[in-house]
Amino acid sequence: MDRRWEQAVEANPALFDGPTVVCASVSWKDPETLRLAWYRATYRLFLLRRDPEHGLPVPSVFVSVAQPTDDGRLLVGRGASSTSHPGAWQLPGGTMEPTRTGVALDTECLRRHAARELVEEVGHVVASEALELWTVTRGHHGSVGVHFRAPARPADALTEQYARLVAAETAQGRTPELDRIAFIRSPAELGELGGTSVNVLPVLAARHAVGMSS
Repeated sequence: MDRRWEQAVEANPALFDGPTVVCASVSWKDPETLRLAWYRATYRLFLLRRDPEHGLPVPSVFVSVAQPTDDGRLLVGRGASSTSHPGAWQLPGGTMEPTRTGVALDTECLRRHAARELVEEVGHVVASEALELWTVTRGHHGSVGVHFRAPARPADALTEQYARLVAAETAQGRTPELDRIAFIRSPAELGELGGTSVNVLPVLAARHAVGMSS
């Protein structure tokens, strides 16, 4: 693991071996309650997914925000080269970090983290309590995504907030986590953006399209 991490950092010096949450198991407590067990690790553990000899699933836990526009589109962003999904289209969001000792990693904790990710990646401030739990996905390696939905906003306002964020990050010598944003109505429009997308995005784009048409 350490050897692979050294190789990864040599290829991408922007990588950071920060604390992260790994999913240990997922089960239904009752028909309306999903229970997730987790443990603490750092990002280098995820490199074992690609190891031909010691390949492990290492499922992550992440959150994202579906930010609709008032004309029915959905905001998506393209990951910058310094991120874990460079060049891939995705919803604003990120991998969970472990909570402090004695602090529960529950829905409200996930909701607050999702709100922070929206600010950090798009520049749009939403009170965490305004985020509605939207859906949960299970993606590659068994990773669990908890997705929230924000109140609709005009696309022009979101674009302006993102532009201000990029200008501020660039002025500080930092690279924005999303190097581009776009607005889509359906998985077909996602495909028209070109490039790749994270594996759960087409499913989420389809869910958004169905919700807009109902």
